[in-house]
Amino acid sequence: MAMLVFLDGFVDAGHTGRQMATTLFDRSTAEEVATFDVDRLLDYRSRRPTMTFVENTWTDYDAPKLALYRMWDEENSPFLVLHGPEPDCEWNTFTAAVEQLVERFGITLSVSVSGIPMAVPHTRPITVTPHATRSELVAGHTPWIGRIEVPASAASLLEYRLGLSGHDFIGYSIHVPSYLSQTQYPRAALAAVEYVSGATGLALSAGDLEESAESADVDIAEQVAASEEIQRVVANLERQYDDIMFSRESEGSADRNVLPLTDESSLPTADELGAELERFLAEREGDGNG
Repeated sequence: MAMLVFLDGFVDAGHTGRQMATTLFDRSTAEEVATFDVDRLLDYRSRRPTMTFVENTWTDYDAPKLALYRMWDEENSPFLVLHGPEPDCEWNTFTAAVEQLVERFGITLSVSVSGIPMAVPHTRPITVTPHATRSELVAGHTPWIGRIEVPASAASLLEYRLGLSGHDFIGYSIHVPSYLSQTQYPRAALAAVEYVSGATGLALSAGDLEESAESADVDIAEQVAASEEIQRVVANLERQYDDIMFSRESEGSADRNVLPLTDESSLPTADELGAELERFLAEREGDGNG
């Protein structure tokens, strides 16, 4: 049985993991099989839950929940989903508890999904940085980078700890255009569904993601067409992307492990243009057009 891991609170560019998790919960019946004590794991003052106030009284409290759920795919095959806010505290206790659940339910493969912002164009196929507890699990994927140190996450630590105890784990970091990282980018979530389905053999439905992706594509194209500056930035990203993909496909290339498109010297206004595009898409979403 496979376990999918979606922990909110760390990097998830384009809301990639969140969109996929939402699709799964919308399309499948979720049976709660284990819960975690969030009072021990969360820092409420850093991530305050929301409450609803109506006129003169509090009417609702959106209590955070971190739990393990059993779901069924389109062919009625069962799988598990670990979903909820990323723990702020007691990571060692949390990962040990999840390992116990992995062994108790006979989980043979765990898979996590998130989006990471990258200087890639939205006009090219989506790429991914896969990582795993065994190299055989990501065979066929050429690494984008060599060695790098990054801030830890609970999901990364879980992957590391499960690997030390001999359990298989694959993580998919979907590359999201940096100028779209703060808004929903359904194309990234669609790619996540495909990667997870391929790794687990599960028949996972994409739900409304394809329709949302097509609508977002139209919105993005309109904004790009309306600005020569954005067109220039996208064209530069396209050239860099194509050059690096060509280099990666060339045998013996010295650039095959280079992180793609990290040279921003030719993109002096990328951040500003990205913010403008994000605002545009956010406004469209707010109007019900996204």
